[in-house]
Amino acid sequence: MLNYNKVNNLTGWIVFFFATLVYVLTVEDTASFWDPGEFIAVAYKLQVPHPPGAPFFLLVYRMFSFFAFGNELQVAYWMNIASALFSGFTILFLFWSITLFGKKLFKVEMGQESKGHTIALMGAGIVGALAYTFSDSFWFSAVEAEVYAMSSFFTAIVIWAFLKWDVITDPREENRWMIFIAYLVGLSIGVHLLNLVTLPALALIYYFKKYPNPNLKGAFYALVLGGVALIIINNIIIPGLPSIAGSVEIFFVNSLGLPFGSGIIVFSALFIGALIWAMFFSIREKKVLLNTILLSLTFILIGYGSYAMIVIRANADTVINENNPKDVLSFVSYLKREQYGDRPLLHGRYFTADIIDQEEGAPIYVKSENKYEIVDYQINSTYDPEHTTILPRIYSTQDRHRQIYRAKLGLREGEKPSFSDNIYFMFSHQLGHMYWRYFMWNFSGRESDFSDAPWLGFWDAFDDTYPDYIQDNKAHNNYLMLPFILGIIGLIFQAKKDPKSFYVTLMLFLMMGAVLVLYLNSPPVEPRERDYIYVGSFYAFAIWIGIGVMALTHWIAKLNKNFAVAGIIATMIAFPVPAIMGIQNWNDHDRSDRFFSVDSARNFLASCEPNAILFTGGDNDTFPLWYVQEVEGFRTDVRVIVLSYFDTDWYVDQMRRPVNESPAIDFTLEPRNYRKGTNDVLYVSERPGLDAISAREYLKLLKNESDLLKLRSSFKGTLFSVPSKNLILDVNKDEVRAKGVIPEHMEDLMVDQLNMRVKGNYVTKGGMMLMDMIVTNNWERPIYFNNTSLASIGFDLSDHVVMEGLTYRLLPVKKPEYVEELVNTDKAYDNVMNDFAFRGMNNPDNYFDDEFRRFTSNHRSALNSLTIALLEENQTEKARDIQMLSLEAFPHEAIPYDLANGQAVPLLFELGEDDWAMDIIEKISHRSVQMLQFYTERDRAIDREAMIAGEMLKYFIPLLKERGYDEMATQIQNDMDRIFGQSSGGNQLQRR
Repeated sequence: MLNYNKVNNLTGWIVFFFATLVYVLTVEDTASFWDPGEFIAVAYKLQVPHPPGAPFFLLVYRMFSFFAFGNELQVAYWMNIASALFSGFTILFLFWSITLFGKKLFKVEMGQESKGHTIALMGAGIVGALAYTFSDSFWFSAVEAEVYAMSSFFTAIVIWAFLKWDVITDPREENRWMIFIAYLVGLSIGVHLLNLVTLPALALIYYFKKYPNPNLKGAFYALVLGGVALIIINNIIIPGLPSIAGSVEIFFVNSLGLPFGSGIIVFSALFIGALIWAMFFSIREKKVLLNTILLSLTFILIGYGSYAMIVIRANADTVINENNPKDVLSFVSYLKREQYGDRPLLHGRYFTADIIDQEEGAPIYVKSENKYEIVDYQINSTYDPEHTTILPRIYSTQDRHRQIYRAKLGLREGEKPSFSDNIYFMFSHQLGHMYWRYFMWNFSGRESDFSDAPWLGFWDAFDDTYPDYIQDNKAHNNYLMLPFILGIIGLIFQAKKDPKSFYVTLMLFLMMGAVLVLYLNSPPVEPRERDYIYVGSFYAFAIWIGIGVMALTHWIAKLNKNFAVAGIIATMIAFPVPAIMGIQNWNDHDRSDRFFSVDSARNFLASCEPNAILFTGGDNDTFPLWYVQEVEGFRTDVRVIVLSYFDTDWYVDQMRRPVNESPAIDFTLEPRNYRKGTNDVLYVSERPGLDAISAREYLKLLKNESDLLKLRSSFKGTLFSVPSKNLILDVNKDEVRAKGVIPEHMEDLMVDQLNMRVKGNYVTKGGMMLMDMIVTNNWERPIYFNNTSLASIGFDLSDHVVMEGLTYRLLPVKKPEYVEELVNTDKAYDNVMNDFAFRGMNNPDNYFDDEFRRFTSNHRSALNSLTIALLEENQTEKARDIQMLSLEAFPHEAIPYDLANGQAVPLLFELGEDDWAMDIIEKISHRSVQMLQFYTERDRAIDREAMIAGEMLKYFIPLLKERGYDEMATQIQNDMDRIFGQSSGGNQLQRR
């Protein structure tokens, strides 16, 4: 007879080792795009990441960095391995959870497991666990150093621990397991809060065990109490205790005149003392339940204690120190993620609602020299009640979001949305597009990795009308809906055979899926696909996939009367489900030999002169830069400044001190001029007859808080103005020439004055500090912008920047009207040819997702700009070198030709490289025609990609005719006429 426990343990560990091996073989070799670059950098030196932080994650991943044995280039790999390992453990606990659910379903008593039950449960656990192993979203997080792998581990072990608690009969052991679970929950707070969402579902396990005759009313109360536990931890313990401590601290320091920290000490002493007294009371009065609750609370707090690291490291003034949570007040703001604003949940505005009143709310304190000082007040806005609603889903007042709301809802400009529009958006976009689509990606299939790609069904596997660019996309995966079908079978079978466990699984599925969707209340557009948020829901469905195998076993056993044989047959029938998922998903989840996320950052830094200042914009511009500087130690002389962070006082303060090899940045304004609540916005109020103002003189007036700049305001505090949109910086030409910052061939473009013209009607604090830095710097240190930051700053500096590779250097020159953009060709050519890196980008076997393709396009476009400038200077051979480098570093077979390649076609013709030009035209035309035909046949809305495809075709026709390729031009024209049913030639795209 098989020993069930030994077989269950051994099989679980085998599945663990297999899953871990899969993830290790496909793990990213370095820092991925998005948050991993930041997390690896802050974990390596235990710094402070973006709110609300992940201190326990950082501590654990810091330990994994030791396996690099001092080789900084291996640090990212070993932190990625940590995610692979935690993901493997997630699969282990999923396997054991499936077998525990199976024992309850088959009503198998402990120690009474038959050979047939053992085989059936092992088969179910294997299939369910492997299906989740190979699922799209979970595999994505399993191979990069992000919090979601470790968070999934905590979710899995907590669910498993509750299921283990459920089968324990000794009350003392039950309490020990409950305290263990509480400790796990406390630790998980230091990773991610997703774990807390499981509590209402897990409360059902407690109810069903403690109340043998459950009913709907009792189950509802259990869910409510589970929700209360969630609220206590998420709203009271995590931000609430520090908030109360902060209020006590303010009272002790401001009202009683005691030293800083006195209120924290008193509050901590009172709270800990009360907790200890309550424990002794529960022991003396023999109140077991109270004692267990208090011990559980204590262990949650012990786990939550990892957050002390955030405050400790913030006070160490680490290089990356986001929000600078040094004291209790800034720490509370950090925990509450106040910098991200709020999203209405149960009641709020429509996006068309007007503000009818504003009033000052709670004061905002900051730590000053000897007390906590009020620097600002929260603003409470009242909206037109006719344009507010319960459960607001269409709420964002950003102009871009408003346009998308109207497009999705079919509302004309000025038309007001109704409650039905609100609910339609919730079901169609938030629950449909932003959840159900992701769900079906994981269990049915995915059309591609292009933005907003739909899911695939069974019938799509036999559809031969998909264009080549979709069929060739490595993320074009179809599972024939088999995982979905098997999971639905398991769902129905568990609901019928074990309703209690079904309700638990269902609540896990809903709480980490649909309910989370409603809580997050997503805006109409996100910067990236957010499927990784809902992996907990997919985890619950994987349990049903495993139970689906049990259903097959049950039905087969009815026919052959042999449960063991039925279990083997059912496992063999179901095993192709995870096998198909693994085969389909491998090539688009294998991230080995990818380095361009890091190389692109290196290329940005390599484009800068020594001791430079580089402004960046988005996450993918910034986080890889942090990684290569803080971990790999590359170009630490360059000061990287995140433009959006420049709007905060704590970040400006950090710029005023030296970092690594970068000296401190000098400013004219003092901390009192940019502290929180001061000069957050400077409104343009143009004075009659004042066409321009000296930027240097303006800064002096602002520094001295001159009455000439003051504006009237109904709120406390003083508002200052910008009296002219033209802020002039005088240039001492002789001094600038002596510094040698102007390229020789641009000296005739040098100007006496630099006009920093304000783009809009106001200047943000970040814009103010940027202006201050430019003026105070006086051309001492090179100042650079990347594309994103240059487009985002509040001043129009486009005529005064010079491209030196991937970056644009601010110089006292003015671009002539006939020039597209200024390029320092000698410097840019040297940087590109000698210092740029493109590791692995020419390998067609590597998987390059949308982010890699976007950064490739940026590089191709930059190389085009350099080529144009070289041709204008008659440096033909150098121009040819650049174009050949572009084609060799990013070949079509690895990274399909894109818009930038299309714009390079006339350059290649000019260089006499007709074969390359025609190759690009043929491949892009083939793709564009297929895309437009596909969109037309499927009646899909024309998106940006399709619009570019159409414009590219129009662009190629006159180019081909000009070069004598009339047959090709006619073919493209005929294809367009066939698709659109009318003549469509003519317009050319701009090359940039």
